[in-house]
Amino acid sequence: MFAAQATVAEAPEVADLVPPEPSASSTIEAGSNASFPKVLRRRLENFFAEADLSPKADPTMWAKIAIGMAVLAGSWIALYALHPSAWAFIALYVLGGLAQTFLLLNIAHDSNHNAISSRPAINKSLNYVFDLCGISSYMWRILHHRGHHSCINLHGEDDAIEGRGLFRFTPHDPRAPLHRFQHIYALFLYALFSLEYVFVRDFQSFFFPGHAYLTRTRHPLREYVILFAGKAFYLTYMLILPILVMREPLLLVLAAFFIVHLIVGISVVLVFQTTHVIEDTYFPLHRSEFENGVYHVFATTADYATENPVVGWLVGGLNHHVVHHLCPYVCHTHYAPLTRIVKQTAEEFGVPYRQHTTMTKAIWHHLQLLKQLGNEG
Repeated sequence: MFAAQATVAEAPEVADLVPPEPSASSTIEAGSNASFPKVLRRRLENFFAEADLSPKADPTMWAKIAIGMAVLAGSWIALYALHPSAWAFIALYVLGGLAQTFLLLNIAHDSNHNAISSRPAINKSLNYVFDLCGISSYMWRILHHRGHHSCINLHGEDDAIEGRGLFRFTPHDPRAPLHRFQHIYALFLYALFSLEYVFVRDFQSFFFPGHAYLTRTRHPLREYVILFAGKAFYLTYMLILPILVMREPLLLVLAAFFIVHLIVGISVVLVFQTTHVIEDTYFPLHRSEFENGVYHVFATTADYATENPVVGWLVGGLNHHVVHHLCPYVCHTHYAPLTRIVKQTAEEFGVPYRQHTTMTKAIWHHLQLLKQLGNEG
C-alpha cells in the first residue's frame, strides 16, 4: 500500500499508483493481452452472466426495503397508538430515526443510482425516501453524482471533501489554526451534519450555489415545489404532529428530534468519510492525472470490514466502496462477491487495494489523517 498521507510531503507520484503491465508469468487469463481496467471490467460483467443473475435488487434487497419501511411505519404507529411515557416516546422516536438511517444508506442511496430496478419508475419512487427523511432527493442526486462520483477526492470539485473552513480534508486545502484540533471536534460536528443538511444545505444549494455546475443548472419548477413540500411534510410529522396531536411537551419532542439527527449525522458521515479520507488515499489536483478512471477509483477509495456481513448489511454495502464506484448501477447486495473479484484482480496486477479489517480501524485512520493535516502545512 502506498502511503499517500504518511506525511503531506510524501504524497505519492501518480506513476506509483499505476502498475506496469503484468509479466508473462502472471496468473491472468492467457491471451487476454489486456490492461488491468479491461480485465477487471470483464470479470465483473462475467460474474452476472455466468451466475445468470440480474445486477439489480435480489430477494435480500426487497426484504431490506420491507424491513426498513416496516420499522419506520411501526415506530410511528406505536407512538400514536400506545401514548407512551416520556422515555418510551424517546425510545420509539429514536427507533424511527434508526430506521431512517437504515433507509438512507440501504435504499435511498441505491435507488438514486438506479440500482434497485431496471424500471425507472420504481427507482424514482424509492428516491423519495430522501425527502421522507428531510433531504431533497433531487439535490442530493446532483451533488452526489456530479459533485462526487465524477470527481472522487478531486481538489476543488468533490463536494464530499469540502471542509467549509472547519476541516482540512486534503493536503491541498489551506491550513487554519483551528484545524490543529479538527481530529478532536470532528465527531461532534459530524453529528450535526444531518441537521445542517435539512435546514441549510439544500436551500443553499438551490438558492446560493457554490459550485459552477449548480449555478449553470436550471432547476425545474416542480423541484422547488417538492423541496418546500418535502421539508414541510418532514417537519410536520417529526415535530408538529407530536406536539399538537400527541400532546407531547415541546422540549421532549425537540430533544428526541435532536438525538435522531445526531444518530443520522454521525452514521452517514463516518460511513462515507472512512472510504475516501483516510491516511493512505490519494487527493488528485486534476482529472487527467490517471489514464483510466479505474486507477483513479483505486487510488482514492478504500474498503473496510468487507468480510463482516453484518456491517455490510447495515451500511448498505458501502463498506465495499471500491466496487460501488466501479459498479454504481449494481445493487449493493451483490457487492461482497464482486469485492472478492476486485481484490484478486488487483493482486494479480499489483494494483494497490486499500482496506481495513474493521470499521473501527477505518475511523481511526480517518481521524489520524485529520490530525496530520491539521498539524502539517
